[in-house]
Amino acid sequence: MSVSDHTPKRPSGFWSYANPVKFLGFSQRILPTLWVLSAICLVVGLIWGFFFTPDDFRQGSTVKIIYLHVPSALMAINAWFMMLVASLIWLIRRHHVSALAAKAAAPVGVVMTLIALFTGAVWGEPMWGTWWAWDPRLTSFLILFLFYLGYIALWSAIEDPDTAADLTSVLCLVGSVFAVLSRYAVNFWNQGLHQGASLSLDKEENVADVFYFPLLVCIAGFVLLFFALVLYRTGTEIRLRRTRALQAREVRA
Repeated sequence: MSVSDHTPKRPSGFWSYANPVKFLGFSQRILPTLWVLSAICLVVGLIWGFFFTPDDFRQGSTVKIIYLHVPSALMAINAWFMMLVASLIWLIRRHHVSALAAKAAAPVGVVMTLIALFTGAVWGEPMWGTWWAWDPRLTSFLILFLFYLGYIALWSAIEDPDTAADLTSVLCLVGSVFAVLSRYAVNFWNQGLHQGASLSLDKEENVADVFYFPLLVCIAGFVLLFFALVLYRTGTEIRLRRTRALQAREVRA
Protein backbone atom coordinates (compact mmCIF):
# COMPACT_ATOMS: atom_id res chain seq x y z
CA MET A 1 0.00 0.00 0.00
CA SER A 2 1.44 3.40 -0.99
CA VAL A 3 1.83 6.38 1.32
CA SER A 4 -0.72 8.32 -0.73
CA ASP A 5 -3.42 5.80 0.30
CA HIS A 6 -3.20 7.09 3.87
CA THR A 7 -3.44 10.75 2.89
CA PRO A 8 -6.88 12.14 3.94
CA LYS A 9 -8.93 13.48 1.09
CA ARG A 10 -9.53 17.20 1.10
CA PRO A 11 -13.16 18.31 0.81
CA SER A 12 -14.10 19.50 -2.66
CA GLY A 13 -16.84 21.65 -4.13
CA PHE A 14 -19.14 23.38 -1.66
CA TRP A 15 -17.57 21.79 1.42
CA SER A 16 -14.15 23.16 0.55
CA TYR A 17 -15.37 26.58 1.70
CA ALA A 18 -15.54 25.21 5.23
CA ASN A 19 -11.82 25.96 5.20
CA PRO A 20 -11.53 29.43 6.78
CA VAL A 21 -8.65 30.47 4.51
CA LYS A 22 -10.53 29.55 1.34
CA PHE A 23 -13.73 31.16 2.66
CA LEU A 24 -11.90 34.42 3.40
CA GLY A 25 -10.31 34.42 -0.03
CA PHE A 26 -13.69 33.84 -1.70
CA SER A 27 -15.44 36.55 0.31
CA GLN A 28 -12.70 39.09 -0.41
CA ARG A 29 -13.05 38.45 -4.14
CA ILE A 30 -16.84 38.61 -4.29
CA LEU A 31 -17.61 41.33 -1.72
CA PRO A 32 -16.78 44.37 -3.90
CA THR A 33 -19.16 43.08 -6.59
CA LEU A 34 -21.92 42.44 -4.04
CA TRP A 35 -21.57 45.92 -2.51
CA VAL A 36 -21.82 47.59 -5.93
CA LEU A 37 -24.72 45.48 -7.19
CA SER A 38 -26.70 45.89 -3.97
CA ALA A 39 -26.20 49.66 -4.02
CA ILE A 40 -27.31 49.88 -7.67
CA CYS A 41 -30.42 47.76 -7.08
CA LEU A 42 -31.41 49.64 -3.93
CA VAL A 43 -30.93 53.08 -5.45
CA VAL A 44 -32.73 52.19 -8.69
CA GLY A 45 -35.52 50.26 -6.98
CA LEU A 46 -36.26 52.82 -4.26
CA ILE A 47 -36.13 55.84 -6.59
CA TRP A 48 -38.27 54.01 -9.16
CA GLY A 49 -40.75 52.90 -6.52
CA PHE A 50 -41.06 56.11 -4.52
CA PHE A 51 -40.93 58.68 -7.31
CA PHE A 52 -42.04 56.98 -10.53
CA THR A 53 -45.03 54.88 -9.48
CA PRO A 54 -48.58 56.21 -8.98
CA ASP A 55 -50.51 56.35 -5.71
CA ASP A 56 -52.82 53.41 -5.07
CA PHE A 57 -56.52 54.14 -5.53
CA ARG A 58 -57.28 52.80 -2.03
CA GLN A 59 -54.07 53.23 -0.03
CA GLY A 60 -52.78 56.43 -1.60
CA SER A 61 -49.08 57.18 -1.24
CA THR A 62 -48.73 54.90 1.82
CA VAL A 63 -48.57 51.93 -0.54
CA LYS A 64 -45.01 52.93 -1.40
CA ILE A 65 -43.83 51.66 1.98
CA ILE A 66 -44.07 48.29 0.25
CA TYR A 67 -40.59 48.89 -1.22
CA LEU A 68 -39.07 48.75 2.27
CA HIS A 69 -41.56 46.59 4.13
CA VAL A 70 -41.82 43.59 1.83
CA PRO A 71 -38.06 43.16 1.12
CA SER A 72 -37.11 43.58 4.80
CA ALA A 73 -39.83 41.16 5.97
CA LEU A 74 -38.77 38.66 3.31
CA MET A 75 -35.13 38.86 4.39
CA ALA A 76 -35.98 38.75 8.11
CA ILE A 77 -37.65 35.37 7.60
CA ASN A 78 -35.13 33.97 5.13
CA ALA A 79 -32.19 35.11 7.25
CA TRP A 80 -33.47 32.82 9.98
CA PHE A 81 -33.77 29.95 7.51
CA MET A 82 -30.20 30.62 6.38
CA MET A 83 -29.15 30.47 10.05
CA LEU A 84 -31.07 27.19 10.36
CA VAL A 85 -29.18 25.61 7.45
CA ALA A 86 -25.84 26.84 8.80
CA SER A 87 -26.72 25.55 12.28
CA LEU A 88 -27.64 22.11 10.92
CA ILE A 89 -24.33 21.97 9.06
CA TRP A 90 -22.56 22.78 12.33
CA LEU A 91 -24.47 20.12 14.29
CA ILE A 92 -23.93 17.44 11.65
CA ARG A 93 -20.48 18.19 10.20
CA ARG A 94 -18.94 20.46 12.87
CA HIS A 95 -17.68 23.08 10.42
CA HIS A 96 -16.81 26.21 12.39
CA VAL A 97 -17.36 28.53 9.43
CA SER A 98 -21.03 27.51 9.27
CA ALA A 99 -21.54 28.26 12.99
CA LEU A 100 -19.84 31.63 12.58
CA ALA A 101 -21.95 32.39 9.49
CA ALA A 102 -25.12 31.77 11.50
CA LYS A 103 -23.79 34.03 14.26
CA ALA A 104 -22.91 36.71 11.70
CA ALA A 105 -26.37 36.60 10.11
CA ALA A 106 -28.30 37.15 13.35
CA PRO A 107 -27.66 40.91 13.80
CA VAL A 108 -28.47 41.46 10.12
CA GLY A 109 -31.70 39.50 10.56
CA VAL A 110 -32.71 41.41 13.67
CA VAL A 111 -32.26 44.75 11.84
CA MET A 112 -34.36 43.45 8.94
CA THR A 113 -37.05 42.38 11.41
CA LEU A 114 -37.03 45.81 13.07
CA ILE A 115 -37.38 47.54 9.70
CA ALA A 116 -40.28 45.24 8.80
CA LEU A 117 -42.05 45.82 12.13
CA PHE A 118 -41.59 49.60 11.97
CA THR A 119 -42.62 50.01 8.34
CA GLY A 120 -45.54 47.65 8.92
CA ALA A 121 -46.76 49.87 11.75
CA VAL A 122 -46.39 53.01 9.61
CA TRP A 123 -48.22 51.31 6.76
CA GLY A 124 -50.91 49.81 8.97
CA GLU A 125 -51.90 52.91 10.98
CA PRO A 126 -53.68 54.76 8.13
CA MET A 127 -55.13 51.50 6.78
CA TRP A 128 -56.24 49.81 10.00
CA GLY A 129 -56.53 52.82 12.31
CA THR A 130 -53.98 51.34 14.73
CA TRP A 131 -50.20 51.01 14.91
CA TRP A 132 -50.38 47.44 16.19
CA ALA A 133 -52.82 44.54 16.32
CA TRP A 134 -52.38 41.02 17.67
CA ASP A 135 -52.78 39.65 14.18
CA PRO A 136 -51.40 36.09 13.69
CA ARG A 137 -48.67 37.22 11.29
CA LEU A 138 -47.71 40.29 13.32
CA THR A 139 -47.58 38.29 16.55
CA SER A 140 -45.47 35.49 15.07
CA PHE A 141 -43.17 38.12 13.56
CA LEU A 142 -42.73 39.79 16.95
CA ILE A 143 -41.90 36.41 18.51
CA LEU A 144 -39.36 35.82 15.73
CA PHE A 145 -37.77 39.17 16.64
CA LEU A 146 -37.52 38.03 20.28
CA PHE A 147 -35.89 34.79 19.14
CA TYR A 148 -33.31 36.84 17.25
CA LEU A 149 -32.53 38.78 20.42
CA GLY A 150 -32.34 35.57 22.45
CA TYR A 151 -30.02 33.99 19.88
CA ILE A 152 -27.63 36.95 20.00
CA ALA A 153 -27.78 37.09 23.82
CA LEU A 154 -27.03 33.36 24.10
CA TRP A 155 -23.90 33.69 21.93
CA SER A 156 -22.72 36.55 24.17
CA ALA A 157 -23.48 34.75 27.43
CA ILE A 158 -21.44 31.58 26.80
CA GLU A 159 -17.65 31.77 26.75
CA ASP A 160 -16.88 28.45 25.06
CA PRO A 161 -17.58 29.00 21.33
CA ASP A 162 -18.41 25.35 20.57
CA THR A 163 -20.91 25.16 23.42
CA ALA A 164 -22.41 28.46 22.32
CA ALA A 165 -22.70 27.16 18.75
CA ASP A 166 -24.43 23.98 19.99
CA LEU A 167 -27.00 25.78 22.14
CA THR A 168 -27.74 28.53 19.63
CA SER A 169 -28.21 25.89 16.93
CA VAL A 170 -30.88 24.22 19.07
CA LEU A 171 -32.51 27.60 19.67
CA CYS A 172 -32.44 28.20 15.92
CA LEU A 173 -34.30 24.93 15.35
CA VAL A 174 -37.04 25.96 17.79
CA GLY A 175 -37.30 29.49 16.39
CA SER A 176 -37.78 28.13 12.89
CA VAL A 177 -41.37 27.30 13.84
CA PHE A 178 -42.12 31.00 14.20
CA ALA A 179 -40.23 31.81 11.00
CA VAL A 180 -42.60 29.44 9.19
CA LEU A 181 -45.61 30.97 10.95
CA SER A 182 -44.44 34.47 9.99
CA ARG A 183 -44.34 33.42 6.36
CA TYR A 184 -47.53 31.37 6.17
CA ALA A 185 -49.72 32.73 8.99
CA VAL A 186 -52.23 34.25 6.58
CA ASN A 187 -52.63 30.82 5.00
CA PHE A 188 -53.10 29.07 8.35
CA TRP A 189 -55.63 31.56 9.77
CA ASN A 190 -58.21 33.56 7.84
CA GLN A 191 -58.73 36.09 10.62
CA GLY A 192 -56.42 39.04 11.12
CA LEU A 193 -55.86 42.47 9.62
CA HIS A 194 -52.73 41.69 7.61
CA GLN A 195 -53.29 41.43 3.87
CA GLY A 196 -52.32 38.43 1.79
CA ALA A 197 -48.94 37.98 0.16
CA SER A 198 -47.80 40.89 -2.03
CA LEU A 199 -45.87 38.46 -4.23
CA SER A 200 -47.91 35.47 -5.31
CA LEU A 201 -48.31 33.06 -8.19
CA ASP A 202 -52.00 33.97 -8.11
CA LYS A 203 -52.45 37.01 -10.37
CA GLU A 204 -55.53 38.12 -8.42
CA GLU A 205 -53.50 38.39 -5.17
CA ASN A 206 -50.33 39.80 -6.70
CA VAL A 207 -49.65 43.54 -6.74
CA ALA A 208 -50.13 45.44 -10.00
CA ASP A 209 -47.23 45.36 -12.46
CA VAL A 210 -46.55 49.07 -11.97
CA PHE A 211 -45.59 48.27 -8.33
CA TYR A 212 -44.37 44.74 -8.96
CA PHE A 213 -41.27 45.39 -11.08
CA PRO A 214 -39.65 48.08 -8.88
CA LEU A 215 -40.47 45.85 -5.92
CA LEU A 216 -38.49 43.00 -7.50
CA VAL A 217 -35.51 45.34 -7.94
CA CYS A 218 -35.72 46.36 -4.27
CA ILE A 219 -35.91 42.72 -3.18
CA ALA A 220 -32.83 41.95 -5.28
CA GLY A 221 -31.03 44.84 -3.57
CA PHE A 222 -31.96 43.59 -0.09
CA VAL A 223 -30.89 40.02 -0.95
CA LEU A 224 -27.52 41.18 -2.29
CA LEU A 225 -27.02 43.48 0.70
CA PHE A 226 -27.83 40.63 3.09
CA PHE A 227 -25.27 38.31 1.51
CA ALA A 228 -22.65 41.07 1.45
CA LEU A 229 -23.19 41.85 5.14
CA VAL A 230 -23.15 38.18 6.14
CA LEU A 231 -19.96 37.47 4.19
CA TYR A 232 -18.28 40.55 5.67
CA ARG A 233 -19.37 39.75 9.23
CA THR A 234 -18.45 36.05 8.88
CA GLY A 235 -14.96 37.08 7.84
CA THR A 236 -14.78 39.32 10.90
CA GLU A 237 -15.90 36.47 13.16
CA ILE A 238 -13.27 34.13 11.67
CA ARG A 239 -10.53 36.69 12.34
CA LEU A 240 -11.77 37.27 15.90
CA ARG A 241 -11.75 33.53 16.54
CA ARG A 242 -8.16 33.30 15.28
CA THR A 243 -7.11 36.24 17.46
CA ARG A 244 -8.66 34.68 20.57
CA ALA A 245 -6.99 31.34 19.81
CA LEU A 246 -3.58 33.04 19.51
CA GLN A 247 -4.15 34.96 22.74
CA ALA A 248 -5.10 31.73 24.54
CA ARG A 249 -1.89 30.07 23.30
CA GLU A 250 0.19 32.96 24.59
CA VAL A 251 -1.49 32.75 28.01
CA ARG A 252 -0.81 28.99 28.22
CA ALA A 253 2.79 29.53 27.11
